[in-house]
Amino acid sequence: MRFQYCPHCGKKAELKEIGDEGLIPYCAQCETPLWDMFTTSVIAAVVNECGEIALLCQNYVSTTKYVCVAGIMKPGESAEETVVREIGEELGLHVKSVEYVKSYPYEKKEMLMLGFKAVAEKKDFSLSGEVDDAQ
Repeated sequence: MRFQYCPHCGKKAELKEIGDEGLIPYCAQCETPLWDMFTTSVIAAVVNECGEIALLCQNYVSTTKYVCVAGIMKPGESAEETVVREIGEELGLHVKSVEYVKSYPYEKKEMLMLGFKAVAEKKDFSLSGEVDDAQ
């Protein structure tokens, strides 16, 4: 998200040279730079002791593609806590360990994706209402 107006006072932002960052939207009234914002998300390959990876299908995303577990970080939550929460909510699995792998920008949705490998015991899934299938 790119600011055109200050979210604090509503005044129209002006462009201001901020250090070596270049021209940044700025609120002269609040004396605040208005940095571009993006949503921070996690994506996790859920692996069991047999080396199998759990993939899920959510019809509101695609009816034919299975993907890794992903979700939005909540305020006050670490990325690792988000991974554990999302896997628990979406698949009903208990996570034994979480390992950070890599981050990448997902520009299509203005997101920063933090990628993880999560290890969980093999057991039957308990799917949330937002998951249509998992394998």
